[in-house]
Amino acid sequence: MDIKLTIDGKEIEVPQGTMLLDACRKAGADIPTFCYDPDLKLAGSCRMCVVQPKGWRNLVASCVTPAQNGMVIETESPDVIEARKVILELMLARHKLTCHTCEKDGECRLQDYCYRYGVTESRFAGKVHNLFKDESNPFIERDYDKCIMCTRCVRACEEITGARAINVMERGYHAHIATAFDGELADSPCVFCGQCIMVCQ
Repeated sequence: MDIKLTIDGKEIEVPQGTMLLDACRKAGADIPTFCYDPDLKLAGSCRMCVVQPKGWRNLVASCVTPAQNGMVIETESPDVIEARKVILELMLARHKLTCHTCEKDGECRLQDYCYRYGVTESRFAGKVHNLFKDESNPFIERDYDKCIMCTRCVRACEEITGARAINVMERGYHAHIATAFDGELADSPCVFCGQCIMVCQ
């Protein structure tokens, strides 16, 4: 059964149960995402994909919100843009801005979205982390100073590989991806399958 909704003034039909993210993309909207991956369970944790349903009190994460019949959605309203800017600034508050020495320079979503929304610095004060670099395996280098905490690697390790070698350690500003006791991958249940690398942004 199909439902009808309006996205940025364009009326579309989608099957019932379709998430707003897919509906918005069908309508031609370019919705930014960090945590979303079509091969992983929905997380809705990064909030970059927020959109504004008319008549609703709050913005919603489009990747985990099912489309409803009659919805009217704005994907680039002033409130949506401001929310995305704040998210980017929070990320930059703990991220080393050394893009010119990063292998992802030029193909980095954080870089792309900061450019798209005109975010060049963060208004939030915070000490930039100096996390360790794990080079214990010749094929995989973990440099968590460049991590944006999208958790896609954690979910891929659990859902696809089943190794559960990595997880989120600590909370808030101090949260980071780690093995048990912040050890090396070589000492964890990691099977070095490379799934974490495949989903890393």
